[in-house]
Amino acid sequence: MQKIAELEPKVVWKYFDEITQVPRPSKKEEKIIAYLQEFGKKHELETLTDKVGNVLIKKAATEGKENLKTVILQSHMDMVCEKNSDVEFDFDTQPIKAYVDGKNVTAEGTTLGADDGIGVAAQLALLASDDVAHGPIECLFTMDEETGLTGAFALEEGFLAGDILLNLDSEDDGELFIGCAGGVDTIATFAKETKKTPKKSVAFAVTVKGLRGGHSGDEIDKAKGNSNKILNRFLYEAQKAFKFGLADFNGGNLRNAIPREATAVVTVGKDDVAEFNAAFEDFAAVLTQQYAKSEPKLVFEIAEADLPKKVLKNSLRKRFVQAIYACPHGVISWSDDIHGLVETSTNLASVKFTKKELVVTTSQRSAIEAGKDDVAAMVNSVFTLAGARARQTDGYPGWAPNPDSEIVEITKNSYTKLFGNEPAVRAIHAGLECGLFLEKYPKLDMVSFGPTIKGAHSPDEYIVIETVDKFWKHMLDVLQQIPVKE
Repeated sequence: MQKIAELEPKVVWKYFDEITQVPRPSKKEEKIIAYLQEFGKKHELETLTDKVGNVLIKKAATEGKENLKTVILQSHMDMVCEKNSDVEFDFDTQPIKAYVDGKNVTAEGTTLGADDGIGVAAQLALLASDDVAHGPIECLFTMDEETGLTGAFALEEGFLAGDILLNLDSEDDGELFIGCAGGVDTIATFAKETKKTPKKSVAFAVTVKGLRGGHSGDEIDKAKGNSNKILNRFLYEAQKAFKFGLADFNGGNLRNAIPREATAVVTVGKDDVAEFNAAFEDFAAVLTQQYAKSEPKLVFEIAEADLPKKVLKNSLRKRFVQAIYACPHGVISWSDDIHGLVETSTNLASVKFTKKELVVTTSQRSAIEAGKDDVAAMVNSVFTLAGARARQTDGYPGWAPNPDSEIVEITKNSYTKLFGNEPAVRAIHAGLECGLFLEKYPKLDMVSFGPTIKGAHSPDEYIVIETVDKFWKHMLDVLQQIPVKE
């Protein structure tokens, strides 16, 4: 089997291979920060780390390029940590098991971390190079992009000195991104009210799995199934026909990932077991047919479980199930300005039962602030009416396209020259850190591009090998076109 470090361009894949060996979950970036600091020291480059953990490595211009505008190349150092339920893996300590799979690079049962490890690798390859001409360079590595944009929020004025920013966190070769959606999370909490499990009950673990999942911004329009919504749909229908208890519901993990798996523990009377199993099989057959094309690997499982001591009180179970059913998920509206662009969406990301609470995490995105506020209020209202406490995070701003951007024109012309076809220039529904950068550095001229990554935020994540070579050549050529600083 071909080794990752032997792929072309070797200088980029070498560092990507190294990065996969460094655990870097969001909010636990200590190891990758240390790796970056050691890299800067080894290459005798000025390396700064701010109070939250963002790392900035500077490289002086090559001879004759000193008068060019300073370029900031930016990526985030953390990765989404998702795995298949049957995979034993500790993201805090274990290296990613990445491998070459034909024309792609992927991982064994976990996310790969190409989002945004390939951006980090390209920056390191540039910083380590001694044969690439360029003007002054600043490479910014932000922390905790995936779960809170913490690094971008905390970025201080004066930390950067650049005029142009190349965001290397896009996932589609042949597309340049010049704007993105803003977002906010709405988190609902029900106080847990329980009763003793009725006597002569039998418990079952009911599971929905095998869904494709994916990025809740970039792939929200792909008609992917939501495990929380599907499983809850069964509970909603079952409670109209059976007396049952709900002891647990565990579905999804990350606010920015479409949930792939969910399991509920329910109890039914012994006299209802056969009818309950039959109802589940009928439901599974109907939903399998409904999702036959969009979710061909959808699996429904039911298995007897240990009988819990307590289940939710009936009134809470009804309110909870109805709220999950009523909570919107998916595309809310499409852009009137850009054909095919989602304007506003919401993701019912995770449902967790704790000892004292039932916690539902959702995420809303929109290209316009009013749209974001509206859908967040919609979700808030659903849960408030159901008796939950709903709160919203501070959110993050979108990135409004700049029609007069010099770097966008340079990047577009470079791609056309190199590869013979003009790239698409568009906004993206996913959130990028660029909007937050503009709040601190309003004069930055920005563009975002990258190689093709599919299945980001899921264990199906892979990166298309040939597009990495294009990405690298494109990035280097853009650096050759940087104008003189006025």
